[in-house]
Amino acid sequence: MLLEFRTKNYKSFKDELIFSLIPAPKQKGLDYSVLEETIGKKIYKGLCSAVIYGPNASGKTNIIGAMDTFKSIVLRGSIRNDDDKSDPNAAATALELIPNNSSENNDPVCFAIKFTTNGMLVEYSFSADLGKFLEIDYQRKVLSETLKINNSLIFSRNDGLEFDSLDTIQELLVNAFEQNAEGAIALAKSNLNDEELFLMNGFKTMFSSKLVALISSWLDNKFMVIYRADSMHLIRKFSDPKKKSIYVEKTLNEAATYFGINSNALGYVVDGENNEAKLFSLFHKTQKGAAIPAELFESYGTIRFVNMFPLVVNALLNGGTLVVDEFDASIHPMALMNIINIFHNDEINIHHAQLIFNTHNPIFLNANLYRRDEIKFVERDEETHFSNHYSLSDFGTAGKSGVRKNEDYMKNYFVDRYGAIKDIDFTPIFEELMSRGKEV
Repeated sequence: MLLEFRTKNYKSFKDELIFSLIPAPKQKGLDYSVLEETIGKKIYKGLCSAVIYGPNASGKTNIIGAMDTFKSIVLRGSIRNDDDKSDPNAAATALELIPNNSSENNDPVCFAIKFTTNGMLVEYSFSADLGKFLEIDYQRKVLSETLKINNSLIFSRNDGLEFDSLDTIQELLVNAFEQNAEGAIALAKSNLNDEELFLMNGFKTMFSSKLVALISSWLDNKFMVIYRADSMHLIRKFSDPKKKSIYVEKTLNEAATYFGINSNALGYVVDGENNEAKLFSLFHKTQKGAAIPAELFESYGTIRFVNMFPLVVNALLNGGTLVVDEFDASIHPMALMNIINIFHNDEINIHHAQLIFNTHNPIFLNANLYRRDEIKFVERDEETHFSNHYSLSDFGTAGKSGVRKNEDYMKNYFVDRYGAIKDIDFTPIFEELMSRGKEV
């Protein structure tokens, strides 16, 4: 369960972004949105959903991009670039794209996350000097790194490497660690690599591969960050595929029927030497061309839904955190509303799955659907052009008038009470174009 994500100097977020899924104080109602997990003697609470609003180019996608970039860096264990050119999030592979482009100094890039997994509270952070924006040949360096488990400091890295008590992770330490602790600590301190994260390298090999496996598994399998969902194509893999075979999934076709597909079925066709299978539209065998690629027959919205639905299922079955950029693009609001309600249904969402997405659709600005601390906003400062993030629950603090639970959120948003909206008028551009046309 994700509790908090932070970043600083990531693209338009020059100042620190704190994206919190910890319930705000004094927020009442919609208690099904609040998840609880007991770790030791303490109860941790997290929101099961969040929706992010803001005008175009405000920085909404940068929040999701930062999460994706953090995940990518940690899993590969270094701040070196990756050669994967197929990743839609270029900043995750080419790290010179990360720093804010207006900075004249080598300000550090910072990331931090807090989440629960396997009965543990994990807090991990690191900062790095990546140089200035587009400074490709800069000698990068990890500046700091910290790991806490159940509020106990495990290690911290600043000018050097320091360890606190490892009693919290005693059962997860490598075999015979106690006998070799002094040597392992000395070796770790003397072999730090400026471009490598200690968590995924020295700590993993010499201290606790089991703990790192738990953290990596959550990031890889449960922190499901979908950047640029419009460019996503789901390719299924089967353990023992047969060439030219068609695999029909009952659950997917039932969902597709509810979505509106009733003239044909959907299936995955294996064709090639690997075990990858692509989505096809399936017709009655007597019809010519019983199976054709889905993109040739289905609508864009249908394909997007079919690509996204298995991720929703995965999140609910495994207690994952699903973060999607433009989740609602080309999908009918009623279908999305139902998916949101399923995440809010504590009889179905028994594994504490979470759904986070950004949108331009105001239909979700509804007090009967989202709590005030689940409704997030992003806007850019008119002078600095830096992105700012805040929640509806933040109103009532710092001199801002409060927002009542029974207010019309949608109406208030469109009259600019909450910010994160921009009045756009293209009329002067077209008036000038038309004037030029008359002159010609």
